[in-house]
Amino acid sequence: MFHGSIVALITPMRENGDVDYVCLRKLVDWHIAQRTDAIVVIGTTGEASTLNIEEQNNVIKTVVEQAHRRLPVIASTGTQSTHKTIEQTKVAMEIGVDACLLVTPYYNLPTQEGLYQHYRLIADKVPIPQILYNIPKRTGCDLLPETVAKLAGIANIVGIKEGRPERVKNILELCGKNIDVYSGDDNTALEIMRLGGKGVISVAANLVPQYMHNLYELSKKEDWEAADQIDQQLRPLYHGLFIETNPIPVKWLAAERGLISSSVLRLPLTTLSAGCQASLKHIIGLLEALS
Repeated sequence: MFHGSIVALITPMRENGDVDYVCLRKLVDWHIAQRTDAIVVIGTTGEASTLNIEEQNNVIKTVVEQAHRRLPVIASTGTQSTHKTIEQTKVAMEIGVDACLLVTPYYNLPTQEGLYQHYRLIADKVPIPQILYNIPKRTGCDLLPETVAKLAGIANIVGIKEGRPERVKNILELCGKNIDVYSGDDNTALEIMRLGGKGVISVAANLVPQYMHNLYELSKKEDWEAADQIDQQLRPLYHGLFIETNPIPVKWLAAERGLISSSVLRLPLTTLSAGCQASLKHIIGLLEALS
């Protein structure tokens, strides 16, 4: 249903910390021009955790309106509460998103049965395509392949975001074509696409969307040599984007490139440290060479 370079969109902010909706609209247009295949809004990279509910909904609404059906928009609506997730997923559906991305409930450490019941109930209550999101290092719980296989039989659970190639291989063996898999890590995107992944939910695409789109297109054609050349070019960027906690580096680089007006984040996140800024100067040169 969804494929290719799916940007995990940053949320631009003004110097005072307010969401910059004018810049947000410009980013959507830029991504469309750069052939980004879909947009994820208010995810980890979009700083959803420090936006209030009204802001989250306004960001979704702004992106949906600006995209105007020119590419799919996927809202990240997962929370640590099943009922809260149902409410927020319903709101996103009513706004007009094409799908929702649902992270595993964080902090409260559900069992596999709890995860199954959580996702099953959301899918039952909200008739919109849903993509599971497994990132144990952020959430503290791990959605196992056997649980994914049970969920893959539910019609509107259409995909999963997973960054570990060995885990992706296991999921595809158990689920076959019942669910699409997307890399959740630029560093493993090409490897996962070799295994049969349908694309990547990408931080790097905030800066090099055309290259991430081309990476997927080449993988779809199984032109692995050309795809590997792009992947090798971008590896310094992949590493640099996690020199500090995401989305700190990507917002700093986006501001340096003039894509957003400031690198402001909301506490407890802080702007990129001086030492890391010096370390990323070579990345700015790389981005200039790629533009």
